[in-house]
This record gives sequence, C-alpha cells and structure tokens, in this order.
Amino acid sequence: MNRKEHFDKTVWCHNRKKSSYWLDGLPEFNDVNSLPPSQVDVAIVGSGYTGLNAALQTIRGGRSTVVFESGVPGQGCSTKNGGQISTSVKPSLEKLSAKFGAKKGLAIRQEGENALKWIEDLIKSENIDCSFSRVGRYHAAHTQKHYELIARDAEKINRSEGIEAYTVSKNEQLKELGSDVYHGGVIFPRHASVDPGKYHRGLLQKVIEAGVDVIGQCSVLDIEKKSDGFVITTQKGEVKARDVVIATNGYTSNLTPWLQKRVIPIGSYIIATEELDPVMVKELFPTNRIASDTCKVVYYYRTSPDRKRILFGGRVSATETNPTVSGPKLLKDMFRIFPQLKGTKISHSWTGTVAYTFDEMAHTGQYNGIYYSMGYCGSGVSMASYLGMRLGQKVLGIPEGKTAFDGLPFPTRPLYNGRPWFLPAVVSWYRMQDRIQYQQASRRVVALK
Repeated sequence: MNRKEHFDKTVWCHNRKKSSYWLDGLPEFNDVNSLPPSQVDVAIVGSGYTGLNAALQTIRGGRSTVVFESGVPGQGCSTKNGGQISTSVKPSLEKLSAKFGAKKGLAIRQEGENALKWIEDLIKSENIDCSFSRVGRYHAAHTQKHYELIARDAEKINRSEGIEAYTVSKNEQLKELGSDVYHGGVIFPRHASVDPGKYHRGLLQKVIEAGVDVIGQCSVLDIEKKSDGFVITTQKGEVKARDVVIATNGYTSNLTPWLQKRVIPIGSYIIATEELDPVMVKELFPTNRIASDTCKVVYYYRTSPDRKRILFGGRVSATETNPTVSGPKLLKDMFRIFPQLKGTKISHSWTGTVAYTFDEMAHTGQYNGIYYSMGYCGSGVSMASYLGMRLGQKVLGIPEGKTAFDGLPFPTRPLYNGRPWFLPAVVSWYRMQDRIQYQQASRRVVALK
C-alpha cells in the first residue's frame, strides 16, 4: 500500500461521493429529451434560481416560456452551494454612498434585506419543503483587529440601516461556536439556512406545473437578434422568441461575450463530514447558526439540516481543482478551526462555480435587447432568486420589476475576456495575508497568556 492510498483511507469514507450532499435523496429529473417549442414568448438560458424565478413570473403573467439548460437542470451552483442566506450586498453603505449618493446607496443596501424577506415569503407561499430556518449567522473574526473592525461595522449598520447585528466577545464565543481560534464575532440573527437542493427542486416543480417547458441537455449555441425578436439555435433545433433572458451567472460563456467579460467565475469547494456524535455537534454548533469568518479567502460552514454532519466550504487553492484534491485540504482547514474533529472522515466533496464582479455587486438589466441578471458574488441564494423574480417582472413590463440595481454601470477590465488569468496570483496573495495575520494573532494570544 502506497502512502496516497493510506492517506485516502484516513480521509475518505469508504462510500464517499464526489457529488453534492444536497442531491442525496432527490429524484432524478428525467424530462431531458423533450424538444423545445418552435416559437415562444420568453426563452430563458439557465435553470438555476435566477432562471426559474424569472420563468415563474413570465408564465404566470401569461407569457409562454421555455428554459434551456446545457446539462441536467440544477446542475450548477444552485444545488452545490452552502445553503446560507444573508443580506447579499457586499459593499458598505459608505462606499455605495460615496459612489452613487446617499439615497441610492441606501436603496442598494436595502435590496439585500428585501431579498432575504422575499425568499422566505416565496418558500412559505409556494409551500416548498426545503428546511428554511432563520437560524442567524455567526461571523467570526480571525484576528483581534478584524473583531474591532466588524464590531464597528455592526454598530454602523444597526444605526444607519436598521439591520440587526450584535457582537460576541472571545470570552463568550463558545456559547455560539465551539472553537478557540477566533477573536469574537458578530451575530446577524435574521440570516437563514436552507437545503438548496430541495429549494431548487421545489422551484423546478412549480415552474413545470405552471406550464414552462424546461429543456435539459440542450445547449444554446447562438442567439440572433431580429426585427421582431430573436432566433435561438440550440442542440435540439431553432426557437423563435419575443424576449430572451440570460441567467447563467458563474457559467456565463461566449454565447454572450459582453456579459462574459463582466463576471469572474470562481470555484467554491465544500465537504460534508460523516455522521457525527450528536454531543459533538451540540458542542460545535450550540445555537445551530450558520457561520463564516473574516479571512480574505473566506470559510463558511454549518450543520446539515438534520444536525448529523458538518458542511464546510471555502476556496482551497489558487487554481481551480477537483473535489478529490479539494476535499483533504478543506478537511485540514476544518481541523484547524475545530481540532475536536480530528479523525473525522469526508462523506461528500464537491464544487460549484460562483460569479464575482469587479465592483462586488450583482447586476441586472438589458443589453442589446437581452435581459440578464448575474454576479451574486457568493451570496446568490436569496439575491439570485429575488433578482430573477424582478427580471421576470421586467420582461412583463410591469413597474414592480424595478430595482435599485437598475442602471448601474457594469464594469469590466482591459484585456479581460471572461477567463480570470489573474485569479491564481490574487488568491495566493490573499491566502498568504490570511496566514500571516492568523499567525501574528496566535502569537499575541500566547504572549498574553
């Protein structure tokens, strides 16, 4: 037995899976061989949260609708994310106000709260069984300096935006998270968790029941604008459509070069542990909150809805890799945060692709007559759903479709063509900074003792 085989046996469960934990138990979507209609009112490219929520609006608004997916519907990050729901808008109110003015800045920030509230209402009204729960988030500081920073930010957003947030000191941290590596954190009590696989499947069922044609295993090869709409060339034939929606996010391709040049595809990697002792789970996650930290290369983690496993995610390498490589690296990082788990094995290891933008904001609108929404920057569960819904309303031409994101410039960079050649250097730099900061903080703690 070579060392690699031995190492594998210490890391992986014997029945390990390279597929998303969220796909376990979901029935296969079989309607993949159907042919698209020859003519339709609305054609949507992409079957994730954006596309399905847009489709639900257009079909219920009286527009015949078809959704195209290059593979199995839901194969993208909609069923491969961590199932964490936040308020979604990364730039601070100060930054947004400086750029767009105070009123516009506040309106953009408010859209994050709107999205969070809306997705909860959607899940309830559509009766989607997906373990949605307002468990709250614990955002942990990996250094004392970062604790002071996020504590100030929490006070600001409480005062200026009405977003509930409060601090937890390092001395009180074990009441929230069973780890000693952090220096306190901030709790956002309204943030939520969900089973993203069940959420997506529930949406898909609602869309199909409403009369949308969902065509799997059908890549869109070309979109040609005509005087009376569009001609869409697919693997399964041509389709004429009055309106076209691009809902591809991290999987945006040269089908739409203008959009491809404005989103940065980034792999995010997640593992699920084998089933754990309930006592251990209670020790590590006493309040069952979702968790993240202040590292530049952020880690995010939570329990599974049944509280039998821990799901742990993050960016593990400067270059894109595969779940076999990423799994052991994530396990090592998890052990650093939770040394109590040493010896625990991986049952699932998978990856999905998210889309960042150069200004760290989502973007929605029209380009050359084509509707789009994308660039959720790793916070897409609620925002992709919400902006997808608004996009469908835009197609219908109703005023409710207007958002604070409308009309914002969608930046790119010179020489960027959709392939992030700069990403390895950026990630390596961020990881080095995180490591240095963590080591310095650890030395200070030892010195104080």
